Amino acid sequence: MSELSVEAIHTYYGGSHILQNVSLRVAEGEAVALLGRNGAGKTTTIRSIVGFTPPRAGRIVLDGEGIHGWPPHRIARRGVALVPQGRRIFAPLSVKENLLVGARADGFTVDRIYALFPRLAERQAQLGGTLSGGEQQMLALARALLTNGRMLLLDEPSEGLAPIVVREIGRILATLKGERLSILLVEQNYHLALRVADRVYVMSKGQIVYEGTPGDLERDEAVKRRYLGIA
Repeated sequence: MSELSVEAIHTYYGGSHILQNVSLRVAEGEAVALLGRNGAGKTTTIRSIVGFTPPRAGRIVLDGEGIHGWPPHRIARRGVALVPQGRRIFAPLSVKENLLVGARADGFTVDRIYALFPRLAERQAQLGGTLSGGEQQMLALARALLTNGRMLLLDEPSEGLAPIVVREIGRILATLKGERLSILLVEQNYHLALRVADRVYVMSKGQIVYEGTPGDLERDEAVKRRYLGIA
């Protein structure tokens, strides 16, 4: 378990001011969803946390230690595991080889991963590039878990997947949440996010415009309509 605090960060792409005073937190063992339309700044928030696009102002604190300005590899070693948008598996490697690339000695093992993802166990000798989109997403998630990070960041894990696969991803995330893994889930799939999350943030135009529980958001028709396009 781990605790993350994003404190009033401002992130830029060149001269473009993308994130404006963004603050959010993920408590130990908590699952938090970050929702918003395309271009709202959700992926930039993830990139800021993991060090790909460091904020120019504000703080990012992991377990009481400021990690803003650290290089990505140091942040990963500190316990932040990323499931990136677009999966980014190693297509020429087998499923098992993909899993072993970043595996660490403690915590999750390959056998435990196969128990959590039976489909990957069945396809462990298959090349990553020949897997279906849903299987590649499971492989990306499994690979992140094997780094034994204490804070799991997921960027649009349901993107482009069939509903049956989205339900399976939801099941796996619920299992991880039950094991008290800290999770920050960036999603456009409203229903998946609300099934998994303890708390929800909504982002629009680089700013946090809403924070509440899934139940609060379900009842707030104005926020859903204005910022998420849900009638």
